[in-house]
Amino acid sequence: MLLRGPNGAGKTTLLRCCAGLLPVTSGTAEVLGIDLRTRRTAVRRRVGLLGHATFLYQDLTVRENVDFWARASGASIDDGVAALRRLGVAERLWSLPVQALSAGQRRRVSFASMVCRRPELWLLDEPHAGLDAAGRDTIDELMAAAAAAGATVLFASHELDRAHEVAHREVTIAGGVVEAAP
Repeated sequence: MLLRGPNGAGKTTLLRCCAGLLPVTSGTAEVLGIDLRTRRTAVRRRVGLLGHATFLYQDLTVRENVDFWARASGASIDDGVAALRRLGVAERLWSLPVQALSAGQRRRVSFASMVCRRPELWLLDEPHAGLDAAGRDTIDELMAAAAAAGATVLFASHELDRAHEVAHREVTIAGGVVEAAP
């Protein structure tokens, strides 16, 4: 599902609330059957958030980062390796520290760290940012495959032509208020 709206509308804030990172201060909010007002940290193991920050450890290697996130979520190391390959991260890069990578390579590694966890809910903030055409196509394929496998994919994007090809539904948000929810 595409989350669209102008800059400053509240898209990133909504994604962070859904991930249990920000408290819900009024109203009600439930994600995956979990009340975010009372148990927001309980949702975190079931959600994958990819924001503007990579959440990678810059001094660890590519492989160490993905292995860490795989183990932390209960996934296998093989899941991490498969994710790196699926994201097109060349094996020659796996032994490099993340700080030595380009922005696009870091984005791919960050995606691999999320994908290997197999989250039930994907929360993606500008998922195509910093990627070349092949990387963008890979992300679209991964989002479609995750949705086909039963995961929910919610992403914010300003690249509406591409986003409309991927999203089956969309929600518009402005000033922190959902304007349309089909």
